[in-house]
Amino acid sequence: MSSDKEHVEHCKGVNGLDKVILRENRRCSAEVYLFGGQVTSWKNPQGEELLFLSSKAAFKPPRTIRGGIPICFPQFGNIGSLERHGFARNRIWSVDTDPPPCPSNVSHKAFIDLILRHSEEDMKIWPHRYECRLRVALGPTGDLMLTSRIRNTNTDGKPFSFRFGYQTYFFVTDIREWFTEQEDAITFESEVSVYISEAGLCLPCPFISNSFGFAFTVLLMKKVDKVYLSTPTKIAILDHERKRTFELRKDGLPDAVVWNPWDKKAKAMPDFGDDEYTNMLCVEAACVEEPVTLKPGEEWKGRLEISAVPSSYCSEQLDPRRPPPIGSTAKFAKHLCAHCLVSRLKALV
Repeated sequence: MSSDKEHVEHCKGVNGLDKVILRENRRCSAEVYLFGGQVTSWKNPQGEELLFLSSKAAFKPPRTIRGGIPICFPQFGNIGSLERHGFARNRIWSVDTDPPPCPSNVSHKAFIDLILRHSEEDMKIWPHRYECRLRVALGPTGDLMLTSRIRNTNTDGKPFSFRFGYQTYFFVTDIREWFTEQEDAITFESEVSVYISEAGLCLPCPFISNSFGFAFTVLLMKKVDKVYLSTPTKIAILDHERKRTFELRKDGLPDAVVWNPWDKKAKAMPDFGDDEYTNMLCVEAACVEEPVTLKPGEEWKGRLEISAVPSSYCSEQLDPRRPPPIGSTAKFAKHLCAHCLVSRLKALV
């Protein structure tokens, strides 16, 4: 853990829950609750909030916090016998006093190390011993970095398997006018787009002129809940109205999930405002299709780095009458809706 009080503040949050505030010299900040090991706020140097947090979010354990970046472990979604997305997001984590050393080329001052270990109660529903470590770091330029390490500490010689995900809720421009329908055709006029890079896989995306180079578009329609399998390591979310791009770089997390509940489901969720779906988009880096299996003593590492940078693309250039560029989606057929993925995986059991 960091001992620099200027960059790391331990304090109380909503309902007296323990939280940690990370601050960088450029006035960037992030807030992390020990409940769930969950990032609930990430702000840029202008003090603008970059993550979505519902106004109805319950900070009342064991209810999960709606928004921020919940940790999905050891289960993702309903793929398994545990509660949805596993139990890590509604457990109290501890500050890790003996974390793994940082790489020698990293000099972050604003960071916190947390750890979650098995409990007797957890072993009744998931009979394995483990250590789940999480480092949340704020870079000098405001980049947000999450690094997770999971180790099998079973003493009976048995391996275990798990799925994992960073369920990141981004705060975005109003998305109600994403598309119009004309018979079977859909013309997109989105102010928010998601690009998953894959150099050489398809035609260059005219909306991006940065290191991503080549990209294809995840076309978003009203309610969306899709799992994209074996995705590249870079994902971009362009908020055209705010001229802001979120760049996600992931390691050890092969899949990606895009989710927005839209109006009907939002109204059915007690911890979600009826109209809050209009400013929220979940883009999750995850291990979904293939679970990770660890033998005793083995460790898995997953990492997510998020940057918020000015977009090189201006929203005025978007022509709602023009469909997405040829090749932008045609070669990205390896995607499944969440329901179909669950059905597929159950069929394999």
